[in-house]
Amino acid sequence: MNDDAAAGPGAEEPALCSRKGCRAPARWALVWNNPKVHTPDRRKTWLACDEHRDYLAGFLDVRGFLRETVPFDEFEG
Repeated sequence: MNDDAAAGPGAEEPALCSRKGCRAPARWALVWNNPKVHTPDRRKTWLACDEHRDYLAGFLDVRGFLRETVPFDEFEG
């Protein structure tokens, strides 16, 4: 039995990295916006572990979507 199962029903799920297949805890919040789809004030968020931060940020940045990267424990989403 893992610790999450021991918490019982209704326990809050831990925030995990948004990289497909990654189950690592989130350490970063990547705040982004697609200007072709979203209004200028709209913000979307991907979460990243330390290992995938650069990969996910690069994916967003090359498209001009990345607005900021914030440590997860300081993120107020």
